[in-house]
Amino acid sequence: MTGRAAQSSISRAVRNPELMEAALALYEGRLHDAEPVLKAHLKRDPFDVAAIRMLAELAARIERYRDAEALLRRALDLAPDFLAARSNLATVLHRQGRSGEAVEELEKLQQIDPDNLMNANLKAAALGRVGEFDEALELYEQVLRSFGKQPKIWMSYGHMLKTVGRQADAVAAYRKALELAPALGEVWWSLANLKTLKFDAADIAAMEAGLARGDIAAEDRFHLHFALGKAHEDQGQAAAAFDHYATGNAQRKELLPYDAEQTRAAVDHAISLYTPDFLAARSDHGAASADPIFIIGMPRAGSTLIEQILSSHSMVEGTMELPDIPKLYAKARGMGGIAALSADDARALGEQYLRDTLVQRKSDKPFYIDKLPNNWLHTGFIALILPNAKIIDARRHPMDCCFSNFKQHFARGQAFSYDLADMGRYYADYTRLMDHFDTVMPGRVHRVFHERLIDDLEGEVRALLDYLGLPFEQACLDFHTNERAVRTASSEQVRRPINRDGVGQWRAMEEWLDPLVDALGPALTQYPARP
Repeated sequence: MTGRAAQSSISRAVRNPELMEAALALYEGRLHDAEPVLKAHLKRDPFDVAAIRMLAELAARIERYRDAEALLRRALDLAPDFLAARSNLATVLHRQGRSGEAVEELEKLQQIDPDNLMNANLKAAALGRVGEFDEALELYEQVLRSFGKQPKIWMSYGHMLKTVGRQADAVAAYRKALELAPALGEVWWSLANLKTLKFDAADIAAMEAGLARGDIAAEDRFHLHFALGKAHEDQGQAAAAFDHYATGNAQRKELLPYDAEQTRAAVDHAISLYTPDFLAARSDHGAASADPIFIIGMPRAGSTLIEQILSSHSMVEGTMELPDIPKLYAKARGMGGIAALSADDARALGEQYLRDTLVQRKSDKPFYIDKLPNNWLHTGFIALILPNAKIIDARRHPMDCCFSNFKQHFARGQAFSYDLADMGRYYADYTRLMDHFDTVMPGRVHRVFHERLIDDLEGEVRALLDYLGLPFEQACLDFHTNERAVRTASSEQVRRPINRDGVGQWRAMEEWLDPLVDALGPALTQYPARP
């Protein structure tokens, strides 16, 4: 389809009342109303690129990114000059963690449409994801010189400043965004998510005023609830804090459903698959490199602290939560399943991981960290395709860990965290699978208990470095002086010396946490021992 034909198709779609209704439903967040309309329309006219793009947007909203990518690539096959679809494709690639590919698409767009504000903003974010922080900050500053009244760009700029440790500048950027859009919930949550900032009475009043408005989006609303939860918790107002946290979680859960049975079934499958015989028969599989160090476990369990400690070592480079293992696991399932992988297949997958993550390596240090917590579910797969990689399980007291998750709004994923019972089951399934690997691969995974780490930093660090085969370095104990960029919610916390601030915070709201306690079961009552 030529550019002129594509524009004609888009113009016809805009005049189509059916598609206009679907577009309105998308805008208002009524995804269930939009989907059948779009699918019915595309059944009648499968070449309508505007409708294909709208269906891709719907898929992206519910985090079906691979479906969204396939739809957008089809739209671009039909209409290569469909710039909006290419911009959407870059967004979807970025959200899948394929930010290097996103930058490539955005550079194509910049050549055609150099003044596009949103594409420049997305490119800056994508550059940040591949560790090009200086270039990203320069691009944000360039954009803001021309478009300084755009609150979301100030917010994104604040995110990048926070990542590189410029907290005061990040706060100033967030405050500038709020001057322009006082009810922009994500900015209030971004301030709360610094963890070290406390809101004053004027801040609380401004957030409550935002909630009282009837014209804010659902996303603004739940972000405001999470931020107000933090504000009231800091003031010791447990009931008000829990009410806001619970409301924010419930609103987020409506938009991001989670099925705990799927996680339980995945754990059951892994336990049945990775037996001693299965692993012994594949002892010669995988890529030989020992470069990667995986830190796995629950979110909010101390993985960023471990990464900060290790990345302070002269031989270890910190990166970020890399999306590559889940992507490769999905590819392996498409090849007939894990059990069907040959030695060559496993080696090829391991080598692909090493190639794909090379973009994150900015130094000549021999080892690098992948700290995606959810990789715990793929522990056996990691051992299969990268048999010499080290695996560290970051473990934290279940109540501290789960309560911290309940208070946290995650930008993407972690759908289990928006319900106390779901979270308890998730934690229990995680420990159940790790117990299995302790049995079938003894010594393969090194566990770091957060409480022991903060009580005996040097002893635990020495044990960790011994496991990794690395010499002790004092810099690992002085981790808080490390000026590296940190791309997680704990960025400001790990720039402080070791402390016990996060221990036992759940007790102030214990009376409302029974669903979590019940779901955890033996994972709580027998912690830190194995159930």
